[in-house]
Amino acid sequence: MIKKVSEILYDARKEGYAVGAFNVINIEMIQAVFTASQETKTPVILQFTESTMKYVGGKTIFHTIENIAKWYYPDVCFGIHLDHGKSIEIVQECLEMGVPSVMFDGSRREYEENVSLTKHVVEMSHSKNACVQGELGSVPYKSEVSSDIETWDAYMTNPDQAIDFVQRTGIDTLAVAIGNAHGMMKERFEPDYNRLSEIVQRVSLPLVIHGASDWDISRVQEVVSRGVSCFNVDTSSRVAFAQSLSKTFKASEEIEIDIRKVLGNARGAMKEAVKEKIQMFRGISK
Repeated sequence: MIKKVSEILYDARKEGYAVGAFNVINIEMIQAVFTASQETKTPVILQFTESTMKYVGGKTIFHTIENIAKWYYPDVCFGIHLDHGKSIEIVQECLEMGVPSVMFDGSRREYEENVSLTKHVVEMSHSKNACVQGELGSVPYKSEVSSDIETWDAYMTNPDQAIDFVQRTGIDTLAVAIGNAHGMMKERFEPDYNRLSEIVQRVSLPLVIHGASDWDISRVQEVVSRGVSCFNVDTSSRVAFAQSLSKTFKASEEIEIDIRKVLGNARGAMKEAVKEKIQMFRGISK
């Protein structure tokens, strides 16, 4: 059962837990997320990036998610989301396909340009009954910095600016930066929990954390207790998938040519990784 992403996150915020938004690239990854959701009886968000749209086709990935849910997981509550849309054109393409939730990532632009473009995306999206995630602050990638970041203040979300950003753009959810980083990038020694609390005091929207795939349960529980409603997950699930592929090939002296077996093992490994994240976001220790 597809549900609006903003509604899923408001429910999570009200009940005091967080939802996982999992990046998917192929059928096996989609099945892994849906099966994990089904087994844990927990809502999930399946999302894809512009790179994935270029790889398999935007309509392919979007309608594959829809159809797998319709025919095989009708009892699962889920949302579909464009992750890190960086241009008006890619957002427009998704809206025309019927994608019900989009992120416009203007975090690398000057503040006023981020406000202006995000507001434009909101107007386009709301006219099609789609919700919008904006980003304020910067969650860095390893490719963007030449060495470890020594001064994180320039990257993190300004709590006072967050009020202005939300009011002027009309976004539905907000991605924040509190020392988190994408992929294999080294993060701040500790998330800025006080900054997060200040943002929560000023902004009533569901808040999203990117780049926290490697966080342990204590960090997750701390930010959830302070008001975070969603975690984006990409690196950890991809690592589980890739490690399974590697293990399957190494286990045999001959090349395994039954791709169903190879991908099936990877699907199972990713499912377990997703379940672990879901339980962590709900505050469940192993």
